[in-house]
Amino acid sequence: MNQIASKGQLRMSLLRWILFTVPLIVLLGFFSGQIAGSGEENRWFNALIKPDAQPPGWLFGVAWTILYAMMGTAVAMILHARGAPMRGVAIVLFLIQFALNLCWSPLFFGMHQVSAAFWLLVIIFLTALGTTLVFGRIRKAAAWLMVPYLAWLCFAGILNIQIDRLNPGAEILVVPAARSQI
Repeated sequence: MNQIASKGQLRMSLLRWILFTVPLIVLLGFFSGQIAGSGEENRWFNALIKPDAQPPGWLFGVAWTILYAMMGTAVAMILHARGAPMRGVAIVLFLIQFALNLCWSPLFFGMHQVSAAFWLLVIIFLTALGTTLVFGRIRKAAAWLMVPYLAWLCFAGILNIQIDRLNPGAEILVVPAARSQI
């Protein structure tokens, strides 16, 4: 027997990485949004004028869950590629872009920094593009799994800049406190 590990053992190793990275990335993304108060129940966001291209709120949760699962699978493929040239660079780039991604919701929804959130999206896109290109040198499938994320970042950037233009005072917008009747 010339092999260190069989094909079945290698597949199981990749599956273990996927079972670790996908839930971790999905949960971290979910917690980032929850901490920031993103979503339909955010009174500040509800008070903003939205662009015509704004999808319904539920779509963001679905889209991000799918995108995070794809990103988790992509990084699992890279983690599984032991000994591949540039693997360390790919992992570092992924972690940087993912950490920046997790900062967007608190910046936009929590701190109401619409303009800064747009520029953060530009930085996220550039680091995610770099990550995708390096992933492609290691595992082409991992790079292709990142492409929908890049497209979504472009769409998010368009929405972000439109919200910024439609709401020039969004950073200082004060929403009255919710009233409850007894």
